[in-house]
Amino acid sequence: MSSHRPDNDRACPPKTDPRRRDAGEADGRTEVDRADPELPGEAPVVERPLIPLKGRGAVVNLQGRFELDERRAFDDGWSHDDEEDGPQLRTQVFDEYAKSILTRNQSPDIPFEVSLNPYRGCEHGCIYCFARPTHSYLGLSPGLDFESRIYAKVNAAELLERELARPSYQPESIALGVNTDAYQPVERERRITRGVIEVLSRAGNPFAAITKSSLIERDLDLLVPMAERNLFSAAITITTLDPAVARTLEPRAASPARRLRTIRVLADAGVQVGVSIAPVIPFVTEPEMEHVLEACAEAGASAASYIVLRLPWEVSPLFEQWLAAHFPDRAARVMNRVRDMRGGKNYDSSFATRMKGSGLWADLLRQRFQKAVKRLGLNERHRGIMDMSQFARPDIRRSARRGPDGKLDDSQLSLFGD
Repeated sequence: MSSHRPDNDRACPPKTDPRRRDAGEADGRTEVDRADPELPGEAPVVERPLIPLKGRGAVVNLQGRFELDERRAFDDGWSHDDEEDGPQLRTQVFDEYAKSILTRNQSPDIPFEVSLNPYRGCEHGCIYCFARPTHSYLGLSPGLDFESRIYAKVNAAELLERELARPSYQPESIALGVNTDAYQPVERERRITRGVIEVLSRAGNPFAAITKSSLIERDLDLLVPMAERNLFSAAITITTLDPAVARTLEPRAASPARRLRTIRVLADAGVQVGVSIAPVIPFVTEPEMEHVLEACAEAGASAASYIVLRLPWEVSPLFEQWLAAHFPDRAARVMNRVRDMRGGKNYDSSFATRMKGSGLWADLLRQRFQKAVKRLGLNERHRGIMDMSQFARPDIRRSARRGPDGKLDDSQLSLFGD
């Protein structure tokens, strides 16, 4: 499936044919060209200004790292002043019939071992999202494609129920919506996440959800009873309290004020809710860290965590383009500070440092966070391990879907012979 590419990813014009160059000529002009003083050499390619699209995080449709052909944006001489108010890039949603639904990891710096993501891609469009590079595996761009070409795993609930029904399955807490937000805008219509929660609720399998969306309030009828049984906890991500910054940083996520209200709604309903300040971006969101913690504590959050900006793979150039478009006055300072925390590089994937960084500035950031958390009384409640004893293995035969003739479709039961 070919990816949509906006005009500002137009291919560069071809350069002078290298076969016409004489040996030792580096500027691409022939001997005849050199003899004519009025004939200029090859015109330099002028980089085209970065023009953000309204409602999108990425500035361009950056190529994935697996593509063979290279494209560069260039200024063709035409005016582009009216493009910011031009037609918006529409979101496309495609059905995906996944083969498996639970993902397992053994990373020592991640507090969960099993995760479930109902969607590929995320319309929230957060420019810093570490999951953006996964769209490269689909032959799509981690840039605009990631936030406008969404794949919905329509059989997620069915796959989960089959997995929980396996005799070999041992109950463990599942992290919901870690790579891409399980409550992104498309969920309002698709309701895949709700179907997954219904399966977890019936089976008594604990889980935790992290989101930037107020849509999580829709499922309180399922979440509150599970929280009362110590089977559910939530975390809301808030990077900034400034709506102008949030509008460019996370263009289609709920506003900061709306997310604070969601924390209040969840806490008042008895749900244990924490706040994730992720990522902390130097000189952009970093100055607000204490204010964000104060606002979340006042709203009812009982726990807090933070992660410094991570720039793996294609996220690095995408973020730098975003900086150049929205914060040109401080772009160099931001990246210099990022490199200070990453051993001189844009990113270091070492388990020991990728979440919090290293060096003096990272240490100062850690001290600021710890002092604010202690002052606000956050992280004092013992979160503990969720209750696994309530797990009841699903009866897959009873819950199997019926075919068009109304008869029970048990064609997949042979999968559970293990």
